[in-house]
Amino acid sequence: MEGFATEAEWRRAYPQIVQRETDLATEGTVLVKFWHVSEDEQLYRFRARERDPLKRWKLTGEDWRNLSRRADYEQAIEEMLAETDHAPAPWQVIAAESKPFARATVLETVISRIEAALRALSHRGRAARARTQARAGRGLAVRRGI
Repeated sequence: MEGFATEAEWRRAYPQIVQRETDLATEGTVLVKFWHVSEDEQLYRFRARERDPLKRWKLTGEDWRNLSRRADYEQAIEEMLAETDHAPAPWQVIAAESKPFARATVLETVISRIEAALRALSHRGRAARARTQARAGRGLAVRRGI
């Protein structure tokens, strides 16, 4: 979009991102990816910042320029979501018109993912212990001549 990379470079990045996320997940990292904020909500927040002297500094001309290119960004975002959504690291698209609702949804999702990862880890641990005990039992049976 901004010309920081050629099309070939950013298209090549998609499978690299998926591979890196898969590697991280294989090592036990819990990946949770979110996307949110509708065009209307973004415009509302920009205007609110513009009116608030304590938050006005957060808003730049580049923000307004980027908002004017929202359709281009949305197309790029849709492609990114499609190309980098995979089982070890799925995207969670959340409604963010209400900040409290969005924050609660993010927290619930993160907690749910961590709990699922801990359950899977616990299950793998129990299975590994059972295999170790079974091997130890077979060795004991062979030594005893059973």
